Formats: sequence, C-alpha cells, structure tokens
Amino acid sequence: MRPVFFYRLLLGILLPLLPLSGYCWGPTGHRVVAEIASHHLTPRARKAIEALLGRQSLAMVSNWPDFIKSDTTHRYDHTSRWHYLDFPAHASRATFDRILQAQTGENLYTQTQALIQQLKSSSTPRAEKVFALTFLVHLLGDMHQPLHVGRDEDQGGNRITVYWFDRATNLHRVWDEHLIDFQQLSYTEYAQWLDIAPAATVRRLQSGSIADWMFESHLLADEVYAKTKKGDKLSYRYNYWFQESLNQQLLKGGLRLAAVLNEIFK
Repeated sequence: MRPVFFYRLLLGILLPLLPLSGYCWGPTGHRVVAEIASHHLTPRARKAIEALLGRQSLAMVSNWPDFIKSDTTHRYDHTSRWHYLDFPAHASRATFDRILQAQTGENLYTQTQALIQQLKSSSTPRAEKVFALTFLVHLLGDMHQPLHVGRDEDQGGNRITVYWFDRATNLHRVWDEHLIDFQQLSYTEYAQWLDIAPAATVRRLQSGSIADWMFESHLLADEVYAKTKKGDKLSYRYNYWFQESLNQQLLKGGLRLAAVLNEIFK
C-alpha cells in the first residue's frame, strides 16, 4: 500500500465511521485510556504526536486496530494476535517471566516492544510510524484489560457464557464493554473522573516494565476467574466487586501509555 493512501485511509475514512463489535475494552475504554494519556504528555512528545496524527487525537485513533478487523480484504489479519497473550491459571512471576522470555511470534508482549522500537527509529517511514503509534495506543489499553492476559482454554473469557442483567453475553465482553458502559459516562467524563491522582501516585503507577504491567493484569484476571463462573447472572453486585479494579486498570493504562510515549519522543 502506498504510504499516502494508507495515511488517508487511517485518519480520514475508517476512524470516524466504522462500527465496533467488542474486541478489547470497547470504544469507550480505549478512549478513556488514550484521553488520560494525552493529559500527561511532555511538550516534546505532544509535538511529535501532532506531527504524526495531525488534528486527530489519541482518543480518536485508539480504536482503529479493532475497526480493521472488519476489513474484508484481510490485509490486517496478521494483527489479530497482537491484542493478547494467554497464560496458565495462577502463574507465578517466575513462570510468567519464563513464558514471556520464550515468546518468538507476534503477540501483545513482543509486538508492543516492536512498535516502540519502530517509533524510536529515525529510519521508520512516516506512514509506518502512524500505524505503529495507533497500534501502540491500542495495545497499551489491551494490556490493562485483564482477560487479554487470560487463559487459552476459554479464549480469555470469550467461551465463558454469563448474563449481564439477564442478557446473555460472555465474560470477556463484560470486561470489554458492559462494566464500562454501566458507569454511564462519556469517555471524556470518565477520564476526568479518574485522572485525579497526586503526582507521587502518578509516578508510582508509571514505574515498572511492560512485563510488570502485564503480570499485574494477569493477577487481576485470576481474581476475575475466581469470582465469575459459567452461567452466572451478573449485575449490581458484580459492579460493586470490580468497579475499583476496573477504574484502576483504565487509569494505569492511560498513565503508562503516557510514560511510554514520553520515553519514545524524549
């Protein structure tokens, strides 16, 4: 694909219009993460991102990697595995790290690091940097949705049928969309609500590595699995159990995305 055509396709056609059927966090969740990140960019990072995205905000490009799953040309089918990495239940940190170190294919862990390197490299063409930036924004969000580091046997909760206020759904979709939508907030309202941590807390949440952040999400996934069984009817109590964890994951995702972008464009 020619770079100019790709750039126009990415920023002018698909983003505003294509529908999304819940794959990860859902549109609101990804936009919350990206909006929070936009509040914590350094001037240098903000300038570099504007040079790539023009007038498009991080929030508005954050869902494009899900939109392209509907591309009937199958041009982007190879990116489907970038969104997740499965682990065995209750993996210890040592086991978790061994699994990460053994990764050779494209997945959430390896591709996040590859995208960072592409963005840092002065030899990466602009169109490829736009692609890399858009995907990186999305994958940092995915990384903080606990079922994106869930279990292979149930496809990260996709095969666990549950009911959300008597509506049949699956556990993955509950975390992608239903819990977030239940808060009844726009993405800007949600970001404003969450992004109130003092500077010391922001620095603490931004510390650590990609492996550390994924392990945190894995621990939360174990808690989600423990409290959610196939056929469960979920409603107000489930929101009470997990609202704080949900909010913390969205906040962490946004703050850490900002930290990664600030480091890339320092």
